[in-house]
Amino acid sequence: MTFTPQFLDDIRARVPLSDTIGRRVRLVRRGREHVGLCPFHKEKTPSFTVNEDKGFFHCFGCGAHGDVIGFEMRIDNLTFPEAVERLARAASLELPVHTPQDRERAKERTSLYTVVETAAAWFQEQLSGSGGAAGREYLERRGLDAATIAKFRLGWAPDSRNALKRALTGPGISETMLVAAGLLIAPEDGGASYDRFRGRIIFPITDRGGKVVAFGGRALGEGTPKYLNSPETPLFHKGDQLYGVALARNPAREAGEVIVAEGYMDVIALSRAGFENAVAPLGTALTEAQIQELWRLAPEPIVCFDGDAAGQRAAHRAAERALALLRPGLSLRFAALPPGDDPDSVIAKGGAPAMRDALGAARPLADVLWTMESTGRPLDTPERRADLEARLYARARQIDDAAVRRHYERHFRSCLWKAFSPSSMPAGRDKGMGRSRGGPTRKPVPEPPLAHSLGIGADGQSERRERLLVTMILNRPELLAKVEEEFAALDMTSPQLDDLRRAILSMPNPPPDLDSAALKNHLSNLGFLAAVEHLSAPGEWSERRLEDKFARPDLTLAVAEMGWRHVLSCHSQAVGLKAELRAAEEALAENMNDENLARFEATRRQMEREIRADVGFGDWDPEVGNLESGGPSPDGPRVA
Repeated sequence: MTFTPQFLDDIRARVPLSDTIGRRVRLVRRGREHVGLCPFHKEKTPSFTVNEDKGFFHCFGCGAHGDVIGFEMRIDNLTFPEAVERLARAASLELPVHTPQDRERAKERTSLYTVVETAAAWFQEQLSGSGGAAGREYLERRGLDAATIAKFRLGWAPDSRNALKRALTGPGISETMLVAAGLLIAPEDGGASYDRFRGRIIFPITDRGGKVVAFGGRALGEGTPKYLNSPETPLFHKGDQLYGVALARNPAREAGEVIVAEGYMDVIALSRAGFENAVAPLGTALTEAQIQELWRLAPEPIVCFDGDAAGQRAAHRAAERALALLRPGLSLRFAALPPGDDPDSVIAKGGAPAMRDALGAARPLADVLWTMESTGRPLDTPERRADLEARLYARARQIDDAAVRRHYERHFRSCLWKAFSPSSMPAGRDKGMGRSRGGPTRKPVPEPPLAHSLGIGADGQSERRERLLVTMILNRPELLAKVEEEFAALDMTSPQLDDLRRAILSMPNPPPDLDSAALKNHLSNLGFLAAVEHLSAPGEWSERRLEDKFARPDLTLAVAEMGWRHVLSCHSQAVGLKAELRAAEEALAENMNDENLARFEATRRQMEREIRADVGFGDWDPEVGNLESGGPSPDGPRVA
């Protein structure tokens, strides 16, 4: 069975490489790539990399290399057609039936590329010729110079029903091909075909490789519609394409950031101001396919739509559409522009610094969802606040990825607490958030300091155990060779500790004799100095609890490993208990019956006992005996 290049490109575009490999390999993001242990040979230090932008994986240890199709072939010993068929099913693509008609359509596609490229060159010629004066005057008024016009291959469609048709029809290009390419309109009544674009500035639309696939046209004066795109063709699917993507790919990769504006002129204005990593959907609504395409360019695209009501509605639709697609490390941010402004006008008024300020203030998706649900609604009664809570959690439930969904629920819970806790609610009877009859609004609860964000002072033992597990690795790096898999699988509640854990795991080729000082110095150079110093501070680990002694660097490796695994076991039990409490809460919220209430109360009491507990090793003390000296062995976890 053979497949057309376009069909294979569709598979590569619709099936994220990191997701496919991530189901078989535990991957950790490192910069623009993911790293993990190679599935094709045994190794202890990750040398397997996945580059989503470039669409390939590579192992520096065994040399394995390929795209998503090649990975499926290697991992399960599949033939090329078998791998393609599996991925096509995952992407909900119908396998092509290779009939003579299919082969003819593939040939037609190849021919259409020639047609639209010829048309793009013809439009450019019209702009620079005597008939393009109106187009040139318009572009000059918008501040575009010759270099910008050439860079974006802007053109002009004469105000004639047959100018393009007469110019292009001939040997190699038929009228039928021009209709198929969306350049001519063939009336349904059988009348003569005529040019689709007339009296318009022409913006060629390319695929990510830079090949022209369609056109957009802007009318001058009062022409309607103001903007006109090519129709759906064998080359062009409006919901899959992004304007400017070919020019933005390398700048976006270098900057680690991509900007999403509304229109052609916004992208061009941003590029002229130095923001060459800008693209636009073909219409204001971002589709799921376009969001996936954006993530091929950067992990957190900045949506920067116009500051009017329509632009904000489009931004909110993008936020809603992104929810089900969210994955660890992949999200959207949203830049707010002043009412009535777009990127072009912001740059015209304040230059690149004004635009840079707006982009720098971009808000994360989670905060935008909070604003969407909480703004413009009265929240002055318990019932209304409960409705807000229900709507926020309904948003979180739309997220397919369990880990991301859990963190969104935690974020919304924190927002609700800050908004409605006694310390943040205004005094007196309020008629809405932030308003008070009886006195001034109290200051919001301040953000927690570093010590709190690392778990110091938090309720329960889970956060303390997380700190202990990381500190034991910091003090005894040789432990990593024995517990690396368990350390990589840790699900931590503290984002700062989790970042530190990931940095430790992603060390490139650490020497076998890596010591604590070298590891801490490496982490400090990566920006973790404050966290390392905090965890290494003598006052923090003064052996206040028995298991704290296992963080000491002078214990034997066997004892240190045993202590680490014990703390991990206690931590896993606590994580499981918290998950059960969440499940009990959800069950009770859905059905307030005696059975669910009893389950919730029993789990809550067990959680309270866990919070008060100090888990130790029975009477065994690492200072008294250890496994190698034949001293007493631990009697397992004990909840005090």
